[in-house]
Amino acid sequence: MTITLQKRSRASAASRKPNRVGGNLNAIFAIAYRDFLKLIRDRGRLLSTFLFPLIFIGFLGGGMQATFGAGSSYNFLAFVFTGVLAQTLWQSTATGIISLLEDRQNDFSQEIFVSPISRYAIVFGKIFGETLVALPQAVGIIAFGLLLGVPMTGAQIIGLPLTALLAALHGGAFGMMLLGVMPSRRAADQLFPFVFLPQFFTAGVFVPINNLPLPLEIISLLSPLRYAVDLMRALFYAGSPEYDFVVLFPLWLNLAILTVSFIVFMALGTILFVRAEQNR
Repeated sequence: MTITLQKRSRASAASRKPNRVGGNLNAIFAIAYRDFLKLIRDRGRLLSTFLFPLIFIGFLGGGMQATFGAGSSYNFLAFVFTGVLAQTLWQSTATGIISLLEDRQNDFSQEIFVSPISRYAIVFGKIFGETLVALPQAVGIIAFGLLLGVPMTGAQIIGLPLTALLAALHGGAFGMMLLGVMPSRRAADQLFPFVFLPQFFTAGVFVPINNLPLPLEIISLLSPLRYAVDLMRALFYAGSPEYDFVVLFPLWLNLAILTVSFIVFMALGTILFVRAEQNR
């Protein structure tokens, strides 16, 4: 009798595992779809997400190319284009995670965190949703780069959105870690710019950072955005004469750093955010 009950218990547990996996997947896609619908309905956000990257590429990249690139084989426009593409996708997903604080205020986050779904699935669904929101920006920025005359091959046009996807996922995990220590939306809106703005320069978004002084080099190495930007350029400049000057680390090393830090940011952010929910 005991053996029969044990067999039934094991069979029941085995039958629940696929359901649990399926429930987590359904939760991920449901949360991601919710965030994507919110973007489609918010025309103001759609406009702003395209406006600032195009200004940076058009005016800053075009201005640097006209000023310093005349008579030079080095393309400053392409350099700024790749940096802004990675920075925009990374920052867009990171800041989009702030909406979890709005969900906290209307108690939506408590409702989903008490559901029988993995907390990591819920957090990844949020990050994946903000990544889907950011990807249309990648398509628009690449199209704008082509209009401005940024030289791109077919392989680069295909590879850039894939690299942008990795940058967006990493930015979302980093934003989740920051969100875990934010008490309110107001605090997040005040702190996030101070975290992101210095990285525009320490990550080499606009200017090369090959020969930084040691203190700035240490700060640059601690900037998560640096590795997303460098991965983007490693793909874009692969096989070109400018590769050794533009790219700081090999592609595999950037990918490894992004993968490890993504796992750390997501795990730590989930733990901190769930703890904050339980302490409310």
